[in-house]
Amino acid sequence: MKKILLTTFVLIFCIQTNAQDDLLNVLDNETPKDANQDIVTSTFKGTRILNGHSIENRKDKELEFIISHRFGALNLGIEELFGLDQSNIRFALEYGLNNNLTAGFGRSSFQKTYDIFLKYSLVKQRKEEHSFPFAISLFGSVAARSQKAVAGKERSFGESLSYVGQVLMARKVSASFSYQITPTYVHKNTVLKSSDPHDIFALGLGSRLKVSNRVSINGEYFINFNKTVSINSRNAMAIGVDIETGGHVFQLILSNAITMIEKSFISETTGNFFGGDIHFGFNISRTF
Repeated sequence: MKKILLTTFVLIFCIQTNAQDDLLNVLDNETPKDANQDIVTSTFKGTRILNGHSIENRKDKELEFIISHRFGALNLGIEELFGLDQSNIRFALEYGLNNNLTAGFGRSSFQKTYDIFLKYSLVKQRKEEHSFPFAISLFGSVAARSQKAVAGKERSFGESLSYVGQVLMARKVSASFSYQITPTYVHKNTVLKSSDPHDIFALGLGSRLKVSNRVSINGEYFINFNKTVSINSRNAMAIGVDIETGGHVFQLILSNAITMIEKSFISETTGNFFGGDIHFGFNISRTF
């Protein structure tokens, strides 16, 4: 009799367990999935790879204050304290209008230039199998040079303007490695000489290698397909380190570009990185 009761109890327990499992499976299938849970995040740590923009946007109603600094070239020698006696600085504010759209405004000491931009997240990379393998953002900026012109070479406001359009395409390959490809178009209303192009096409290549939870090594290179002849422009190159400290992202940078907005470092860089024209600099940001 005891054996019969024990067997009956075991059968009832197994039936109840299976019924509970089936009920949980039904509830799980009927529960709405969060559309954002499969989105790949932190492809890059900040909104900049080094000089150029990354795929990352500010979140809704987030305000970011950025200070960027580039010193003179290291090969200036001890008299200029290896470039530290010279400097170029940019202050900027960037605001998340929503989770997909960021607006920014900045001012650079180089040529006393003001710039504004919009960056929109068009497609997000997802973890799902067979989903689109890249994240894509669209970037557009306008820059206005406010430095006084040399006497006899005055220019109108319109002649001081330049424009940049970019498609940012990035992929996070693993938790440690990401890369970005950035087709770029630059238009200048005014050029130094008639032989210089008003329209410049370039391709940016960027990468991030995470070496610890808070530190990564970044690289960036812009290939310029039709360079500015009058200044013997070169391709912009940069290597650097990202350091995350709480609400700050601190970037230490070595680059042959002394400028920090797209129209300048993409089309107006003249330094030879491997010839010693290397500018030490940093980006530091604080998010509110």
